[in-house]
Amino acid sequence: MELRGKTALVTGATGGLGRAIAAALAARGAGLVLSSRKGDDLEALASELPGEHRVCVADLAEPEAGTRLLSEAGAVDVLVANAGLPGSGRLTDFSQLEIQRALRVNLEAPILMAQALVPDLLARGGGHIVLISSLSGRAASPRASIYNATKFGLRGFGLGLREDLRGSGVGVSVVLPGFIRDAGMFADSKAQTPPGMGTATPQEVAAAVVSAIESDKAEIDVAPRRQVALARFAGRHPELAGRISNRAAVKAAEELAGGQTDKR
Repeated sequence: MELRGKTALVTGATGGLGRAIAAALAARGAGLVLSSRKGDDLEALASELPGEHRVCVADLAEPEAGTRLLSEAGAVDVLVANAGLPGSGRLTDFSQLEIQRALRVNLEAPILMAQALVPDLLARGGGHIVLISSLSGRAASPRASIYNATKFGLRGFGLGLREDLRGSGVGVSVVLPGFIRDAGMFADSKAQTPPGMGTATPQEVAAAVVSAIESDKAEIDVAPRRQVALARFAGRHPELAGRISNRAAVKAAEELAGGQTDKR
């Protein structure tokens, strides 16, 4: 799909990944509808990017906020569902409200937005939906049962929807970042990534989003090869992977959870 001249809605646009994705799409000639909870930051981002862009303030943790956002955004050709809340920590450490918020932002809102958008894309004969999942959508990890649930679910939804739309001209892609430096969960929480795993950059995630849209790819992993290989191994052999998971991984997971409690 050619991005030049198309309109793309990006959720979570003022986060580190969202900013990189917005910049990459704008550089390809797309007009953007930028959304997050932070109105002033959205206006500043829109003014920094080449081209003409609009902003829509929305808190996707609120009931039906996703469909309201889509209505406010108007006709769009591309949806990049990037917004997310942290779901790290032990299940018993979450309140019911925190669980509901994570499920709504990370999983329910993208599903309902896709449901509302697909008929319009089909009527116009084309478009694309990109879902930002995670390598945590391939393999379970300690202290992340809620996060794993949302990212496994988002990946499954995206791949299933892709099959429903095969041959229609409407594409669906899942992008799965691993550990990201300078943005995202580890950067925000100031936790250390497990040693030897390596990291990717927000710009690499953004490049994967552009590639997914332009080449209609089903899914793209964004992480060093070792990290991807281990995630795929753990996905195929969860019990074995869990048994051999080292203390450094558990320590990193606990640091990550501790640094994100206030963002639930």
